[in-house]
Amino acid sequence: MVQKEKLKEQKEEGEKSESVHIEHREDKESLSSSKYPESVHVSEEILAPAEIEESEKEAVVEIAKSNIEEWLPKTEIGRKVKSGEIKEIDEILDYGKKILEVEIVDALSPELEKDLLMIGQSKGKFGGGKRRVFKQTQKKTKEGNKPKFSTVAVIGDKNGHVGIGFGKSKETVPAREKAFRNAKLNIFKIRRGSGDWESEVAGIPTSLPFKVSGKCGSVKLTLIPAPKGTGLCVEKECAKILRLAGINDVWSRTIGQTGSKVNLIKACESALKKLTAVKVQKRYYSELGLVEGAIKQ
Repeated sequence: MVQKEKLKEQKEEGEKSESVHIEHREDKESLSSSKYPESVHVSEEILAPAEIEESEKEAVVEIAKSNIEEWLPKTEIGRKVKSGEIKEIDEILDYGKKILEVEIVDALSPELEKDLLMIGQSKGKFGGGKRRVFKQTQKKTKEGNKPKFSTVAVIGDKNGHVGIGFGKSKETVPAREKAFRNAKLNIFKIRRGSGDWESEVAGIPTSLPFKVSGKCGSVKLTLIPAPKGTGLCVEKECAKILRLAGINDVWSRTIGQTGSKVNLIKACESALKKLTAVKVQKRYYSELGLVEGAIKQ
């Protein structure tokens, strides 16, 4: 008798569970139908990638304009930029004055392009070794491991101005923001020229006016002028810097431990800064096709 009662209880529990499952299915079907009702019209228009990039750039420019309007400058250069006395960034860079406010660069060069450089690599069994924009380091303490993330950012207008910044923080987002901020504060102008005598006729500065080299640690990078159409024959991260600076044709030669990307980037930065440090007589400007800073259209 006891076994019969147990069997009856098991059958009743099974029937209840089946009814509960059926109710759940009906609820899911009703939710799915209510989530996408027939009366709702779904637009089939899909934006192209170029249109999405343009809309994103316009949004960034609008945000920058609103920030500049609310900006209260704290330095003399900032007040002159805000009032309109200084209209070009070359007026600041030519006199060797230091930029201490990010809004100065945003106001004078609102259409700067930015990018992050691959200086680290991911960890893990299957995804390990892939290049990434953040370099992670750890400090061993009694409480445990304390990680920090460092990153390198580059900005440029592709017209003779470029800036490189380093940022480090306990999290990735603040490190990236610090890097972009430092890149704007460290902006500088370069000299461009024709790679050979054939390019000089057209007067298009697509390369360097002369050979320059930079060194950091054991890494030594030499940038050599190249004729038009050669392309950027240089390491990928250095190519990003040169492209944003407005250089499209160059040869390169490297010596040392180029696997340390931070030293390689610093060597490239020092080489570009030497372009304006070298004194060139004005009579050679036409022979080299030399242009300093931006080309005014």
